[in-house]
Amino acid sequence: MKGELTAGSPSGFQPPDDEMKQRIRQQRLRRFKMNIPLMVMFVPVILFYLTFRYAPIGGLVMAFKDYNFYDGLWNSPWVGLQHFQTLFSDPRTVEIIRNTLFLSLLSIIIGFPIPIILAIMLNEVRNMAFKRTVQTVVYMPHFFSWVIIAMMIMTVFSLENGIVNRFVEAWIGEPYPFMYNKGSWVAVFVGSGIWKDMGFNAIIFLAALTTIDPSQYEAAQMDGASKLRQIWHVTLPGIRSTIILLLILSMGRVMEVGFDQVYMLQNSNVNEIADVISTYIYRTGLQGAQFSLTTAMGLFESLVAFILIFSANYIARRFNEGLW
Repeated sequence: MKGELTAGSPSGFQPPDDEMKQRIRQQRLRRFKMNIPLMVMFVPVILFYLTFRYAPIGGLVMAFKDYNFYDGLWNSPWVGLQHFQTLFSDPRTVEIIRNTLFLSLLSIIIGFPIPIILAIMLNEVRNMAFKRTVQTVVYMPHFFSWVIIAMMIMTVFSLENGIVNRFVEAWIGEPYPFMYNKGSWVAVFVGSGIWKDMGFNAIIFLAALTTIDPSQYEAAQMDGASKLRQIWHVTLPGIRSTIILLLILSMGRVMEVGFDQVYMLQNSNVNEIADVISTYIYRTGLQGAQFSLTTAMGLFESLVAFILIFSANYIARRFNEGLW
């Protein structure tokens, strides 16, 4: 009878027969074959992360050993937390961590909104030729190495022959040491980082802007909202999830100030503010061969980044915008 329960199945559910199982297996096999090109494309990415991200994690054991080349990584004697005690008993370590946090947080606070503003401005442009030209100009610096960027900055801000100092000298009578004064060096450092990456970072926000329904702008315009009101009440809420996502990811890089940028721009006059974790690891670890000590510093850096990114995600989840 229709509606009768099948014997042996109290809920009335009849298990699939062999033909149905065969059909399900064929569908899964067909779906697997369709996704093979995508999986092949993921292979280099997976190999990259396995080789350069996960495999080196085993080397962190060096932070708890007195590493030497003769005994190797696994046979070097254990010293426990000795390297961490040495590290944090040095007053210079606190200064290096402070410099790293200061430069990184300053770059995020000043630099994070710039790509958002740039993306919104480009999104409002209706002249496509002008829009493409501006996009090309602002994207281009991202593809230059910091060696080229540093040479350009030196050309502009050089004390002797800098373009800016020619105007400064004509105005006040003497050039200003932009690259040798701590305050102006920080301004150049932050500004150069923003200039280099703002165009490329704006691509993500431009992509997020395309997901906003145009009818929302039309409704806001009919209600008499100005362009600024439309941006505040429609555009920014429309890309809020993208903004929070990238902000969480940027918090994981707070302890990472790019080595290339700092190393190419620093000089002995500003080392007090320009010496950061990455330059300390290069100078002490690679040049000074104190591998265990700098591994301890690297592990500390990773732990702080781990705590920051989880804290930022926890706060974002309170507003239903967490990364996980």
